[in-house]
Amino acid sequence: MEIAVADERAYWIKETLALEQAQGRAWAKKADAFGTIAKFLHRPKDAEIELTYSEKRYEPFWHVVCHARYVYDRMRKYTINVEGSEVKALTIHGEKYEVQEKPKPHVVLPATEHCSEEYSCEVFVDATSGDRQDWAGYLKYDSTLIEDIDNFAPEGAIVVPPEVRASFVVRETLGNLMKVMQADTVHEEVVEVEIVDLYYRPIYAFEYLWRPKDKRAVVEFDGLTGEIRTGGRAIRQQVGKVLNKELLFDIGVDTVDLFVPGGGIAIKLVRAIAERRKK
Repeated sequence: MEIAVADERAYWIKETLALEQAQGRAWAKKADAFGTIAKFLHRPKDAEIELTYSEKRYEPFWHVVCHARYVYDRMRKYTINVEGSEVKALTIHGEKYEVQEKPKPHVVLPATEHCSEEYSCEVFVDATSGDRQDWAGYLKYDSTLIEDIDNFAPEGAIVVPPEVRASFVVRETLGNLMKVMQADTVHEEVVEVEIVDLYYRPIYAFEYLWRPKDKRAVVEFDGLTGEIRTGGRAIRQQVGKVLNKELLFDIGVDTVDLFVPGGGIAIKLVRAIAERRKK
């Protein structure tokens, strides 16, 4: 089996909405952040709520695309029913086949099936929780390649380090593509990990204090889509973990060997898939 893996890359997507715009829209949702009771029964007055903290941070997610192709032959026997009790044998392409009477007149033809199967899978995974998300829409925004991820630190923003590594996402994705083939001869068995990209998306967080109740709540604002979410969190400071390319992009043979049918099959791991395809 050959598994071709693209070079892992990292990108960041700069916000399309400024802090002032985000703050204004989040302010309109501040009461909702304190829950249902505050929203409907004891709605706080604007004068009772103050903005105590705000931050811009970049949160990571993985985009992985895999493709598998299997080409193989397998031996099968085909049964052809025969019409007429007088027929005792058939000659097909110069080969004579005797008619078998039971359960009803038929001949059995040996054949070679020439098979081809292809599968594709594309996933977007939250790199902090490991949950799959419907984040294909983020790809339409302009993104910038991060040349040195170890030192990625946009001014005035917190960079959230991934908890989920590339190997985990690729391993989970390959699990849906690896197939057990009933084959006599395998001509092609190739799995291509076409894309392994880490993206950073901009998120604003605003913390509000409801003074009479001494309650705090956070409203999160997506710096690209404008989506607002209550019940969020504020990180407040740069997370202690640092970004490390070697730890994040850790795909090797051990990443895929658990999903290869029939343990012990040799795996050829090919890097630089883009260059390989140009040939």
